Amino acid sequence: MPPRKRNNGQEGLPGMPGAQTMAELHEILWKSADKLRGSMDAAQYKDFVLGLVFLKYVSDAFKERREQIRAEALADGVPEARLEAFLEDVDEYRREEIFWVPEDARWDNLAAQAKSGSVGELIDTAMDVIMKANISLTGVLPKIFNRENVDQRRLGELVDLISDARFTGHEGKSARDVLGEVYEYFLEKFARAEGKRGGEFYTPASVVRVLVEVLEPYRGRVYDPCCGSGGMFVQAEKFVLAHRGRRDDIAAYGQEANERTWRLAKMNLAIHGIAGDLSRNWADTFYEDRHPDLKADFILANPPFNMSDWHRKTDDPRWRFGVPPAANANFAWMQHIISKLGVRGSAGVVMANGSMSSKQSGEGEIRAALVEDDLVTCMIALPPQLFRTTAIPACLWFFTKDKSARGGMTDRSGQVLFIDARNMGTMLDRTERVFTDEDITKISGAFHAWRGTASAREAGLTYEDEPGFCYSADLDEIRKHEHVLTPGRYVGAAEVDNSDDEPIAEKIERLTKELFAHFDESARLEKVVREQLEGLDV
Repeated sequence: MPPRKRNNGQEGLPGMPGAQTMAELHEILWKSADKLRGSMDAAQYKDFVLGLVFLKYVSDAFKERREQIRAEALADGVPEARLEAFLEDVDEYRREEIFWVPEDARWDNLAAQAKSGSVGELIDTAMDVIMKANISLTGVLPKIFNRENVDQRRLGELVDLISDARFTGHEGKSARDVLGEVYEYFLEKFARAEGKRGGEFYTPASVVRVLVEVLEPYRGRVYDPCCGSGGMFVQAEKFVLAHRGRRDDIAAYGQEANERTWRLAKMNLAIHGIAGDLSRNWADTFYEDRHPDLKADFILANPPFNMSDWHRKTDDPRWRFGVPPAANANFAWMQHIISKLGVRGSAGVVMANGSMSSKQSGEGEIRAALVEDDLVTCMIALPPQLFRTTAIPACLWFFTKDKSARGGMTDRSGQVLFIDARNMGTMLDRTERVFTDEDITKISGAFHAWRGTASAREAGLTYEDEPGFCYSADLDEIRKHEHVLTPGRYVGAAEVDNSDDEPIAEKIERLTKELFAHFDESARLEKVVREQLEGLDV
C-alpha cells in the first residue's frame, strides 16, 4: 500500500522546506501525549506514546535503510528483476543494526488506516509481528492499543500526529540518535508529569553524569540492580562514545522489579544499540537475583530511598557487614552492590542523606564495617531540588575494591575523599536544580586529581584540599567522627558568598521546602525508633 502524503514538503531532509529541528520534533511528539492526557493517567499514556514513537522509529529507520539498499543495488548494476530479493534480505538490515519490519507493521500502512476504527487492533498486530521478527524485542513492546478502555478515535488522531514526526533526515544524526534523544526527553517529561512515581524509572541526567564522569566506565561490564528505564546505561554509552570508544566496549547487566519500567528499559537499550542483559523479565533483586554469578567492573544505581517493604532474609550471604534492618533497605542495596563488584570494580550509588549518619538498627555498625574494610572511596553531598520527584536530601556513595597505586594512580588506601556540593547547581525554575557542565567537571576533576587517574594527568590536575568543597580524610580521622560520613564534617565551612541575588521571597520558599523535607525525615526516623523501642523485650 502506498504511503499517504503528509504536510507539504515535510520530508525531513536538511535544507529542504519543512525540515524539522529537534525542538520541533519534541513539540510534535509531546503534543501527541496531550491527545491522550485527558483519558488516562500519566503512567498509562507514557506506555501508549512511547510504544507508538518506537514503532514509528523502527519503520522510519527501516524505510531509510531500504532506500539505501535500493540505491546501492542499482549503482552496482543489479537488474530490476533481482532488486526485490535484495530489498527483502533481512541480513542487509540487521548488519546495520536496523530492526526488520514486516510489511503489515510498516508505519505508512498503519497511518493509512488510522481512521478505520480498528487501528488499535492493527497496532497490536504490528507490535506482535515486529517482536517475532526481532528476538531482542521479544516480550518488550506494548500490546495495549485494542483494549475496551482505549478511545479508538483519539488513537487515530494520535497516529496522525505522530506521522508528522521524522526520525530521519536530521543532519549529522542517525534515526537511532534522534530517537534516543526523543526517548530521553520523553522519559524526563513523563517523570515530571507523574511526580513521585516518576522517580521509579528516571534519575535526573545531571546526577547520572556525575556518577559516570567519576567512575569513567571506558570498558567492561556495567551493572544496575534497580535499572529503571536504563538511564545509567545510556549515559555510560555516551561516555564511551565521547571518548572514541565503541558501543560494544561495554555490556549492560540490569534488573528491574516493575513490569512497565522493565519494558521501557528494554526499549531504551534497543534504541541505543546497547548490548544488554536485563534478564528474561522483571524481578525483585532481593527476592530473586537474576545475575547471581556476575562480577561487574562498574556499578551505577539509584535505589529507592529508605525502602521499608523489601524481601529480607537474615541469613543472606550478601550481608557480610551486618544484617540490614527490616524497616530500611539502604544498606541492603549497598551490600548487594558490593557483592557484585569484580576484583577491581567500582560503584557509584545515589542514597538518602540519612545513610551517612544513621545509627539505628545496626546501620551505624554496617557503615563502620564498610569504612574499615576500605571500600568507601568518596562521599558527595548533593544540593537540594535535584530530584523533582522527592524532597528527601540525597548524597552519592562511591566504592572500590582496590585503592592501591595500580595503573599509575595515587595510592589512596585507608583514605576517603569528601566533597560538599550542596551549594552547586543552577535552578532551572523555582522547583528544579541541575548540575551544569562546569559543576560536573569540578566534582569529577577533584576526584580524579585525588585518585591520580590518567585523565587527571592529561588535564594537568593535582589534588589539594579546598575548604568548603573537598577534603581527604584518613581512617583515624573518620573514626574520631564515629564513622559518620557527612562531608560537611570534614570539608569545613564554605566561604560566604555575598553575591547571592536570589529574590528573598523565592529563597524563603525554597528554604521552607527544605525545612519541611527535614521535618518529614525526622518524623520517619522517630517512627522507626519508636517501633524498635516498642519491640524490645524488657
